[in-house]
Amino acid sequence: MNDDLTRDSAPPLHEATERLTKVVHEGGRTMPLDRPLLVCKPKKIESWRVFKIMSEFIEGFDIIRRYGLAASFFGSSRATLGDDSYKNAEELARRLSKKGFAIVTGGSSGVMQAANKGAFESGGASVGLNINLPDTQNYNPYLTEKFGFDHFFVRKVMLTYASEVYVYFPGGFGTLDEFFEIVTLVQTKKIRRVPILLFGRDYWEPLLSFIEKNLYERHAAIDKDDMTLYTVVDTVDEAYDYIIVNVTC
Repeated sequence: MNDDLTRDSAPPLHEATERLTKVVHEGGRTMPLDRPLLVCKPKKIESWRVFKIMSEFIEGFDIIRRYGLAASFFGSSRATLGDDSYKNAEELARRLSKKGFAIVTGGSSGVMQAANKGAFESGGASVGLNINLPDTQNYNPYLTEKFGFDHFFVRKVMLTYASEVYVYFPGGFGTLDEFFEIVTLVQTKKIRRVPILLFGRDYWEPLLSFIEKNLYERHAAIDKDDMTLYTVVDTVDEAYDYIIVNVTC
């Protein structure tokens, strides 16, 4: 096909944008109030669901593009004010915020709230990318910007592309899911290599030992270099110094 003809026949960018905006608006208008869960393989294409997913991607990317330098914090939503994880997350976020980093979290409680609190109280950008759940997951009160997603996978894309460094405190399935997501994307070169910090040696060492002994040595399921994609730290000073040296953009 003639390249000039292809270019000439393509709609102008503003027309494509207007068309997409119209489609997303239509999806919002037609979205049912009682939205059924997406279970197993759908038997039919629900246009409202497709439009809702599109609108979440658009709004999510619109948020994260506003921040030139950012750090994403992950960890348990169950951490309380007295936990070391909470105190360390708050202090690290405060120091990074003063250095010009926007702090991005899931926007809820625990470690997320601690990191947002550190950024908020130091006058920095504090972003919460939350997930809408049947059992309400509330926003913490330390956010300068927030958005709630209906779809986990859209939220994960936003968190994946939001930051120049990713910090993982002790957490549950969600924290581990996010950690392996980022490591896999870096390993497969789907995203550029970025600093990945695992905070708290006591928590992370058993998992890292499993990775080394079983995945690498016993089954050869990963390469030795794959175990250099992340760094374990135990103190705020270690984490902060590593981030300042290794964040290159």
